[in-house]
Amino acid sequence: MKNKKEYKERPWLEFYDEQGIPGNIEYPDCSMVDMVMQSAEKWPDNVAYVYYGHKVTYKNFVKKIEKAARALKNYGVKEGDRVTICMPNTPEGITMVYAVNMVGAICNMVHPLSSEKELEYYIKVAESKYVLVFDAIFDKIYRLRDSAGLERIIVVRPSDGLGFLKQKMYRLLHVKKVKLPINDSRVVLWEDFIANSYFYQGNYHEERSANDPSVILYSGGTTGAPKGILLTNLNFNALGIQATTVIKQAVPGATILSILPIFHGFGLGVCIHTPLCKGMGCILIPAFSYKQFADMIRKNEPNFIAGVPTLYESLVNSKLKSGDLKSVTAVICGGDALNQTLRDKVNKCLETYGSSAKIRVGYGLTEATGAVCLSPENSFKNGIIGAPFPDIYCKIIRTGTHDQADVGEEGEICISGPLVMVGYLNDDAETAQALRLHDDGKVWLHTGDLGILGEDGFIYFAQRLKRMIISSGYNIYPTHLESIINSHEGVLTSTVIGIDHPHKGQVPKAFIVLKSGYKAGKKVEREIRELLERNVPVYALPVAYEFRDKLPQTLVGKVAFKKLEEEEKSKE
Repeated sequence: MKNKKEYKERPWLEFYDEQGIPGNIEYPDCSMVDMVMQSAEKWPDNVAYVYYGHKVTYKNFVKKIEKAARALKNYGVKEGDRVTICMPNTPEGITMVYAVNMVGAICNMVHPLSSEKELEYYIKVAESKYVLVFDAIFDKIYRLRDSAGLERIIVVRPSDGLGFLKQKMYRLLHVKKVKLPINDSRVVLWEDFIANSYFYQGNYHEERSANDPSVILYSGGTTGAPKGILLTNLNFNALGIQATTVIKQAVPGATILSILPIFHGFGLGVCIHTPLCKGMGCILIPAFSYKQFADMIRKNEPNFIAGVPTLYESLVNSKLKSGDLKSVTAVICGGDALNQTLRDKVNKCLETYGSSAKIRVGYGLTEATGAVCLSPENSFKNGIIGAPFPDIYCKIIRTGTHDQADVGEEGEICISGPLVMVGYLNDDAETAQALRLHDDGKVWLHTGDLGILGEDGFIYFAQRLKRMIISSGYNIYPTHLESIINSHEGVLTSTVIGIDHPHKGQVPKAFIVLKSGYKAGKKVEREIRELLERNVPVYALPVAYEFRDKLPQTLVGKVAFKKLEEEEKSKE
């Protein structure tokens, strides 16, 4: 029986009561892989994942995980070691996540398009000696073998996760191969790595508790510089249980289009681990093409679609046919704010092409395992992000204080509960900024986002406190780009803003003021671009560079980046 204090702290519990959703749940004291194995025991013949039509059941998925776990032990991976996974959404990528978890090690999840300097930072900060990498970017990792002290590089080819016949066909048709070094024992192909699992016959399934660390993901923290976010088994398992409790369509055997990548909190947490906790099937999409979206849906007939607003822009502009969306029972949008116009277009698209689902808006951040709130079905108020998941506390505080804001008053969104990270890797100062103990005795995650608690007991998103560009769901921090641009010897100052893009939402544009004696032109632009290419991922690179004699300023002397944004808007 909930008491009055609980309803005051979590006014959305009244809505949960109406829906038959529990406000509190008990979570097992186990690892991420243990949850998947429980699914395999309950639903052994359900499909765990589909990859280009090749289906693998839970029973066989667990066998693959166990082989990979034995292989890891054979190559010397120990409990507590960090294994870097630098992969798109492929069977080897998700198999390795759970194999690493099974041996008691920690997954260090890295974006394959990261710059070489970033990759070196991610590997070094995590103290990772083992890397799983897609062959297309093997060269970048191999160049880091000595500086990062790598002991083993496991290389995956695109065809590895396909069925036998499709694998043979792929290798016949795609003759271009990435050349691997001969006689370097540090490099091993995935198929040889797995074959060598035979040589290890000892224990490979370490018992781990809910609070043991399991995954490192990367985000910009409060400054925009890359930060490792340390998450636990409980973080992911709680998300899986909470989300499938709240979303009634999440039933064993249902399928989800797993487009968002495994190195992304939303991707790994919501699109992979959550369905695998419930006997659902993941349709693995390693590379998304908006031009092929309609064909992808027709071939796979997913029940769930989860993605960022730009994905839904692609959906409404796809060449769909009557009945193409009849399989779709749930549609979730996260990663960025969903505007009313797009929301209405998506709902109309769903109805037109055969689905009775309506788009629901989720809210989360990597520091809280990717998702903490979800809007109710059929509730379309502007800005609504809905009710926090069971066991999640959410409050709005007056910015710069710990004082709770009044109902309807805008303030910073703070989160407490089993989804909140352990902290930033090797960064106590940044952790102290994000995780703060309040007078109520709870540790609260300060999100850097502004919101409102509505009269209806739901949370509404207002705006972000920190400057951020969101491009196809990826966070890009202008201050981080500016610091790199400003390190060029000829740059006096710079400002980066987001400009609208038809498919990505926004992309960065740089405004630069050069020092006296330096002349704007192709040469200096090329030098700045090359400087950025060495330090940031491809998706974060500015699409345009504009040189000016001066930049507009606010009354207190700061760059008026909002004025630059207005100027760009007026050009459209």
